Amino acid sequence: MTDTNPEGLRELVLVTGMSGGGKSIAMHALEDAGFFCIDNLPPELLLNFMALERQREARRVAIAVDVRSKGSLPHVLPLLKQLRAEGHAVRSIFLDASTDALLRRFSETRRPHPLRDVTGEEREHGAADDSRLLLDAIEIERELLAALRVESTVIDTSLLRPAQLRAWVRDLVSVRGGSLTLVFESFAFKHGVPSDADFVFDVRVLPNPYYVHELRALTGRDEPVAQYLDMQPEVALMRSQIAAFMDQWLPAFAADQRSYLTVAIGCTGGQHRSVYLVEQLTLQFAHRGQVLKRHRELDAERGRR
Repeated sequence: MTDTNPEGLRELVLVTGMSGGGKSIAMHALEDAGFFCIDNLPPELLLNFMALERQREARRVAIAVDVRSKGSLPHVLPLLKQLRAEGHAVRSIFLDASTDALLRRFSETRRPHPLRDVTGEEREHGAADDSRLLLDAIEIERELLAALRVESTVIDTSLLRPAQLRAWVRDLVSVRGGSLTLVFESFAFKHGVPSDADFVFDVRVLPNPYYVHELRALTGRDEPVAQYLDMQPEVALMRSQIAAFMDQWLPAFAADQRSYLTVAIGCTGGQHRSVYLVEQLTLQFAHRGQVLKRHRELDAERGRR
C-alpha cells in the first residue's frame, strides 16, 4: 500500500458507530491493511496507550470505541483533540445503519444489544416486548453517539455487503490525512438515500438508458451508455451545474476543516445515469486532490457474485 502518511505522524483511526453497524468487519479490514487493532479500549486509556505506541515507534493504530463504554463517551472527542495537538494523525469513522437494518441484523444473529439492560424495566418475555426493548436500545444508542457521529466520517452500511464495506474502509484510510477528501457516490432512490451524504443530487429527470433495449443490461461505466448520455444536452447541463456548485463551495468546506465531503447522485436503479455522472465528476475533480468514487448498487451486485 502507498505510504499515506509521509510526514511520519503516528496514525490513529477511531472506529465507532452503531451496534450491528459493521465495526468487526471494518476492524478486520484495517488489520488486513496493516493497522494494529484494539477493540473496545476504554477511552480513559487512550492517551497512555498512544504514548506507549510513540515509544515503540508504531505508526498505524485502529481502535474501536462504542456504546459499551457509554460512561466514558463524553471524553472521547476531547481526547482526540488532545492527540491531534500532540502530533498524531487522527481520523474517526462512524458506521451507521437504518433502524430497520439494525433490527434485522440483531434478529438474524440473536445477539443481545449492549444497552438492553438500560432501556427500562424488564417485561414479560414475548416477541413484541423483545422488539420494543431492542428498538428502545437503538434509539438510546443514537442519542449517546450523536456527538461522535457529527465529528466523524460516516459510512451508511444499511445496504452494504461485508466485502463492500471492507473496500470502502480501505479506500478511506488509503488517502492522506490533513486535507479534504471528496467522495462521489451513486445510488438508487428505490433503495433509499445514503445517510452519509452531505449533498444529494436527483438525476431521475435525465433520459434513462434503461429504456433503450441495447443499453438496459449495461451500466454507466460501459462505453455505449456513456456515448448515449454524452449526446443528451440535459445530461451535460446537469453535470456542469453540479460541478459548478462543488467548485463554488469546496474551498469553504476545506477552510472549515472538513475531512470528507460526500456527494451522492441518485437515479432510479443506480445503474446508468448516476454511475455515469459519478465516473465523469471523479475525473473532472481529480486535479483537486483526493477524490474517491463509490457505486452503492453496482458494488453490492459485484459483492454478490
